[in-house]
Amino acid sequence: MIQKLLKPCRAEHIFAGWEETMIWSCLENVMGEIYADDMEHPTCAVALLADFAFYAGNVSKELVRFWPQGNKRKTVVMVPQNADWGAAIQAEYGERATKLIRYGVKKEPGVFDRERLHLAVAAHELKLIDRGIYEYARENGWCRDWVAQFDTWEQYEKLGLGVVALKEGIPVAGASSYTRYKNGIEIQIDTHPDYRRQGLGYACGAKLILECLDRGLYPSWDAHNLWSLGLAEKLGYHRGEEYTAYGVKIFLD
Repeated sequence: MIQKLLKPCRAEHIFAGWEETMIWSCLENVMGEIYADDMEHPTCAVALLADFAFYAGNVSKELVRFWPQGNKRKTVVMVPQNADWGAAIQAEYGERATKLIRYGVKKEPGVFDRERLHLAVAAHELKLIDRGIYEYARENGWCRDWVAQFDTWEQYEKLGLGVVALKEGIPVAGASSYTRYKNGIEIQIDTHPDYRRQGLGYACGAKLILECLDRGLYPSWDAHNLWSLGLAEKLGYHRGEEYTAYGVKIFLD
């Protein structure tokens, strides 16, 4: 029987060595949930946070087909620990599972060139996300992911961190904490379609990295496409390994 772990740290051994901050968020009980086959001595587990599900341990068909009651997400990105988990996902969901290639980015705390990042910031009007911008993002689909995982402004103020570029006082691009773990954030960058290719995402990303470094937080990055990877490299990150994920339709319309 699959159950939610009340003490997520009991699944640490299952996810050992997996450098994924959203898993850390779940294990640290900061955000997200972990479900497993046993409350005390789990042998397989899934970490659920935002639009992602990470599967690890002994391959379990029961865990792959499990979905928590009350979680109404129609689609989710399932990330397998290995090829056997990937095969189990494909076998369970068939045509509802679309294979994706994502691009890991190395976690290197001392890699950032502060002077270069400051130069990227200097030419733009940037502002930290406040309550007003939080509410704006909640109401606008193009930038909702800046704050979507934080149910209230108070939660975002406590755990989140973000920077936006303004045009006539309106946000047109931004970089924010998609999720949070104890020692850092996972970065999310979005630019309004009318303002792309103007360096705004780069400037916001540079400012957010600087803000994280000043606060002793690590600004983690994971790229869903080559454009995102290129932006990461421009900001000073180095390319990691590609990995396979699956975009899965959990509920059919």
